[in-house]
Amino acid sequence: MILYQLQCDSEHQFEAWFKDSQTYDKQAKRKLLTCPVCGSTQVSKALMAPRINKSKNLSPSIAGDSAPSTGVNVSPQNEELRKKLKELRAEIEQNCDYVGNQFAEEARKIHYGEADAKNIYGEASLEDAKELLDEGVDFTPIPWLPKENS
Repeated sequence: MILYQLQCDSEHQFEAWFKDSQTYDKQAKRKLLTCPVCGSTQVSKALMAPRINKSKNLSPSIAGDSAPSTGVNVSPQNEELRKKLKELRAEIEQNCDYVGNQFAEEARKIHYGEADAKNIYGEASLEDAKELLDEGVDFTPIPWLPKENS
């Protein structure tokens, strides 16, 4: 896993985790990266300093000995962004049906008229997201803070 500091064309900065640098490159090329502040898909890497762990007393999850997790890390300076992401999550959870990892399948059914049109949310793999884009299925990737951090 690699953490990148990203910046949109409006100079909003945010962090995101990627499996590796190639994953970032592929997502950026396909315009799958969006600014959590303004929604711009004109996202690039920002200058960043490397993070070096100096303590040997780190817990396994911090030291990287456990399974990696993905997400957006919102710094304390961006409380407004955290607030907006929390409001967005609440709005989506209140007004959309959660379909879990069946998101791609359900989105296709709606797109092709095989299911009634409704607002849905859930998870999709990068491969599924690419396929949905190729098929012209309208969806928006959203940075999703875990509930305990939102």
